[in-house]
Amino acid sequence: MFRFEDPIYLWLLLLVPVLVLVALLAHRKKRRQLKAFGDPELLNDLMPDVSTYRPWVKLGLAIAAFALLVVMLARPQMGTKITHDKRNGIEAVIAVDISNSMMAQDVVPSRLEKSKLLIENLVDNFTHDRIGLVVFAGDAFVQLPITTDYVSAKMFLQNIDPALIATQGTDIAKAINLSMRSFSQQKDIGKAIIVITDGEDHEGGALEAAKAAYERGIRVFILGIGSTKGSPIPTSEGGYLADRSGQTVLTALNESMCKQIAQAGNGIYIHVDNTNDAQEKLNNELAKLQRADTQAVIYSEYGEQFQAVCIIVIILLIVEILILDIKNPKWRNIHLFGSKKSAAMLLLLIAPTLAFAQNDRHYIRTGNKLYRNQNYAKAEVEYRKAMSQNGSNAHAVYNLGNALMMQQKDSAAIAQLENAGKMETNKTRKAMAYHNIGTICQRHQLYGDAIKAYQEALRNNPNDNETRYNLALCKRLNKNNKDQQKQQKQQQQEQEQQKQQKEKEKQQPKPKEQMSKENAEQLLNATIQDEKATQQRLKKAMQQPSRRTVEKNW
Repeated sequence: MFRFEDPIYLWLLLLVPVLVLVALLAHRKKRRQLKAFGDPELLNDLMPDVSTYRPWVKLGLAIAAFALLVVMLARPQMGTKITHDKRNGIEAVIAVDISNSMMAQDVVPSRLEKSKLLIENLVDNFTHDRIGLVVFAGDAFVQLPITTDYVSAKMFLQNIDPALIATQGTDIAKAINLSMRSFSQQKDIGKAIIVITDGEDHEGGALEAAKAAYERGIRVFILGIGSTKGSPIPTSEGGYLADRSGQTVLTALNESMCKQIAQAGNGIYIHVDNTNDAQEKLNNELAKLQRADTQAVIYSEYGEQFQAVCIIVIILLIVEILILDIKNPKWRNIHLFGSKKSAAMLLLLIAPTLAFAQNDRHYIRTGNKLYRNQNYAKAEVEYRKAMSQNGSNAHAVYNLGNALMMQQKDSAAIAQLENAGKMETNKTRKAMAYHNIGTICQRHQLYGDAIKAYQEALRNNPNDNETRYNLALCKRLNKNNKDQQKQQKQQQQEQEQQKQQKEKEKQQPKPKEQMSKENAEQLLNATIQDEKATQQRLKKAMQQPSRRTVEKNW
């Protein structure tokens, strides 16, 4: 595909006919002056070496060079340019505990929010590494597959809360086993599982899982969060979580369990007291892991073609200089840069081109640098400058959408990403735009819109595993929402029916006749028999050995 990056410069081609007209008028004026000076035939005899056609050839070459110079300024582009960015790093899966006990507020603002802050700092520290995110409680599932997309990692981090997992409790073994399956098959790279938990393992098996991970070359690090004194678990109703007997649950950090798991996984245990200190200790340990080429990241962009046009312009100007106005067969008298005026003109024409080449994609590159430094507001300004220069630049529109997304300006971000998806002709980049739209919608729990965006992304890039996973996750969450809404609707209907039944019973008149003595005695005997049967069943049940039928839900 061929295009111009800055087509506005093509308007300068309108000067070409103007220059031709000016040249014709100048030639006409010169002929008049010669005619006024003397007889044209006599003048031709006096100047036999003067050529009549060479000036026109030189004029044609100069105008052609000017036209091509304008084309060069418009930056012709063709095809795509592929660059490879080799990344050398490790693989790390962060498994975060989202059980109800993580809502305890013995650390400010809560254990879970403190964990989110820690994870965000960890993600910022990763530069060339693959990371994944697993959430667990009584069950575990992959929140983010192993990836180098740190932006998506932060996006998914915002959605983490205990409501994601219906089965509450704490099963660290299941989290470690799932994390092990989340790594790639690459063997020459250091791998680590970072478990962030309060250590209340209700299901057991965590030590065995950590040992299994170590045997597969995966180190297990445990970040313990919370206090050892214990803290109640606040509920959404304003009270505190209670057990089956009605006693308020106190959850405490189990440091002993955390240390044992870390030791079994050949890792270390770190108590998250100060976030920065914990991060520094963990970074020092991760730095010891073997680093390897994680992947070759491919960035596609249009390949510049102005270099070829520049060469043609230079050749035309050199030929124009070599062609003299007089007839001279002696090549030794030809001086390439004998005319200082022509040489100066050549430098004057080439200098702006060289300066422009150095300023290639200036605003977008400046914006990208600011974006990488997390200065999203200033990056937004640079991308808008790029769009003011060329509103059809899909790269600028897409990058602007991402900068807005990182500033939580989600409505504006979706609008720009939709524009980028419509403008972009490359299917891979089009898929990236719709993927980010889906990420924003998923963050706001608009699962229906997220599903549509992810489906559109997969139409353009069916091989994107991350998008496919996000689509499956949104479908599951959307189904859960529908089931909950259906259940709530049924409960409301049942409550309404019960209310109507009670009102109907109140409206019914009481029977005028009283119960007979015989009927009363029969009813009393039946009640006594039912009570005896109930007591016998209860006594029989108590005599049987006890079973664990209720699991802890924190």
